[in-house]
Amino acid sequence: MIPNSYPPARQSGLIVHGLLILILMAVFGWGIWNLTQAAVGPAFIVYLLVTLAAFIPIPFLGYRAFALLKANYSLDRDNLSLRWGLRLEELPLSDIEWVRPVTDLSTPLALPWFRLPGSILGLRRHPDLGLIEFLASERDNLLLIATAKHIFAISPADPVSFVHEFQRAIELGSLTPVPAKSVYPTFVVARAWDDPLARFLWAATLFLNIGLFVWVGLMIPGLSQVNIGFGPSGLPLGPFPAVQIMLLPILSVLLSVTGWLAGLYYYRYDDQRILAFILWSTSILSSLLFLLAVLFAVNTPV
Repeated sequence: MIPNSYPPARQSGLIVHGLLILILMAVFGWGIWNLTQAAVGPAFIVYLLVTLAAFIPIPFLGYRAFALLKANYSLDRDNLSLRWGLRLEELPLSDIEWVRPVTDLSTPLALPWFRLPGSILGLRRHPDLGLIEFLASERDNLLLIATAKHIFAISPADPVSFVHEFQRAIELGSLTPVPAKSVYPTFVVARAWDDPLARFLWAATLFLNIGLFVWVGLMIPGLSQVNIGFGPSGLPLGPFPAVQIMLLPILSVLLSVTGWLAGLYYYRYDDQRILAFILWSTSILSSLLFLLAVLFAVNTPV
């Protein structure tokens, strides 16, 4: 029996996540620009904090948008598959005790604290049912799926058809029982950490970035002005206040984090794992280039 797909509603969630990412990227760019212009003092610290605050949520929102785009609920005679980004739950139909809409509950179901349209994820405890895991995009179409060990809240765009197909699959009976399976996003990190090459690349990138921060932090008090980069004429750009070379380790860390997350995405697939190692290797290379940029900045006459 070919699995029937019942994806959640995606449009509003993708729009909201996309707009938030664009706004944060604009704030991040604005912060970087002002950091290049600010002198030493409170203004520089404020711009630095704003820049970091704008960047930190971007990977988080990006993953949630990716998870929504890939989210799907697949049902056949043997099992129900719940996929949400890197989260995967395979439920044999024989393990499912009941499926019902959340509106049937006598006690209202509280939603996860942090939620956005298209991203109702997390755990909440219900006084009657216990712990419930949310893998949903909307609160209006919520269905509860219960097994002996877990309860899930999902939101297929067409919940009526989903329930009808589930009842039909139960009546037909299972052809080939399959074992239950749970995969969490942290599994990818743990799996990669067990790989000696991945562990070496991560550690090398981390130590390079820590060393870059320490080096720049120790040099700034002894410098007044520095040159950063070259202009169209080939002459050094500057002079700038010495504190602005702190931008270099910050950019190095941001690029390294982006490369690390992108590498985790490709590491999941055996045939694409080489791309993960390439991305993690380029993070080392980019960190070395930032080290050379700092060396240029402090050794170029002002």
